[in-house]
Amino acid sequence: MEPTIFIISVIAIILGFGSGYLIRKYLAKREVAGAEAKAESLITEAKNRQREILLQGKDKAIKIIDEAKKEEQQRRKDLSYLQQRMEKRESIFDQKLLDLENKQQKLLDRAKEIEEVKEKINNIRAEQLEKLEKIAKMTKDEASKVLLEHTEKIIKEDILARFKKIQAEGQEELDKKARDILALAIQRCSISHAQEITTATVDLPSDEMKGRIIGREGRNIRTIEQLTGVEIVVDDTPMAITISGFSPIRRQVAKRALEALILDGRIHPTKIEEAIETAKKELAIEIKKSGEDALYEMGITGIDPKLMQILGRLKFRTSYGHNVLLHSLEVAHLAGLLAEELKADVTVCKKGGLFHDIGKAVDHEVKGGHPEIGYDIMKKFNMPEEIAYMCIAHHEDAPKTIEGIIVKVADAISGARPGARKDTYERYLQRLEELENVANAFTGVQKSYAIQAGREVRVFVIPEQIDDLEATKLAQNIAHKIEEELKYPGEIKVNVIREMRVTEYAR
Repeated sequence: MEPTIFIISVIAIILGFGSGYLIRKYLAKREVAGAEAKAESLITEAKNRQREILLQGKDKAIKIIDEAKKEEQQRRKDLSYLQQRMEKRESIFDQKLLDLENKQQKLLDRAKEIEEVKEKINNIRAEQLEKLEKIAKMTKDEASKVLLEHTEKIIKEDILARFKKIQAEGQEELDKKARDILALAIQRCSISHAQEITTATVDLPSDEMKGRIIGREGRNIRTIEQLTGVEIVVDDTPMAITISGFSPIRRQVAKRALEALILDGRIHPTKIEEAIETAKKELAIEIKKSGEDALYEMGITGIDPKLMQILGRLKFRTSYGHNVLLHSLEVAHLAGLLAEELKADVTVCKKGGLFHDIGKAVDHEVKGGHPEIGYDIMKKFNMPEEIAYMCIAHHEDAPKTIEGIIVKVADAISGARPGARKDTYERYLQRLEELENVANAFTGVQKSYAIQAGREVRVFVIPEQIDDLEATKLAQNIAHKIEEELKYPGEIKVNVIREMRVTEYAR
């Protein structure tokens, strides 16, 4: 029984596998048939789509070809129109060229006729000149010379009068404008002035103090001179001694030390050393404060403290008795006010005016002139070129910048002001003599006089040698030579006088 069941089971399994295989094969064949049908449908649809695209492409191509043909026809029309215009212009140009050639030929013929007429006129003129020379018994050059001399003689006075009138009118207008500007600037600038001399005087309570200052065998005065570098002059001047030295700083140190020693009453080498050291410290503080005050007054900031101290040293420096620090402040004020009137750089003018004489603070210690020394100092402290240049500009005949001219003018106003500066008697006489010698060196000058403290030169000329026009030129030449050869503050007026005197006697 059991083998039969097993066999039946095996057969059933085999039949199951067989029927599954047949069913699966049928299903697979059916799926393949469906896929092929779908593929054929897609291919058919694609072919139809392709036909539509080709038809659309052909339509667009036809449209593009039609548009291209239309554009080509339009371009041909445009080219034809342009060609017609060019041909028309060429014909017009050819016609104008022919007309121009005809005109040129006519002009050449006309020029030829003119040359022939000109030649005839020249021949006639030559014949007339020849006849005139025979009649006048003079050549052409001689007649021209006589005519020119006669004409010059007639109009010379008119030319001179016209020249003087124009010069006077222009100078009057310029002087008026300059006076207005300067007057306005000077009125707004007010600075006190203190004049000093090159020596310092120390007042004594009594003449007995002179012996104490000299000391035993001169040890006290010798100590003071060695420590300060000045010379103490003890003479017959009652109740006073004189301090002499080229350095104003040294003179101030010696003066302060002596005043402190006189006030203390104890005068000996040790005390002298202490007094001098104290005086140096006090003077250094005062110098720095003077520099600070000057900068504060001008409203200038950002200055190096060392440069500020050099500026303060100008308080103890004089030039012809004129305090240089006060002079610098005055120049700075004037330069700033003038710059406002002339629309220049006010800051440059103020700083340049304040530091223009900075070289005088150390010109006793450094070789060279104070303009060059001042310029080097300003560059050392990295001051701008336009400000450093003011140290040189105020001594140049023609400064390069308008600010330089303003500072030079302000310096001249401050230095030339009456009473601002003192001069030695010998220097005064030397300046007057130099002015007269410059004027006397010119041909035709009879005599000359320097007057008004050297502010004016009156030159008398020989009337037979110098006429009115030459007198005007002579005044200009003398003024120019004075500017080139002499150094002077302010300006000098040159007055040329030509006097014609005729003397007759009635008998």
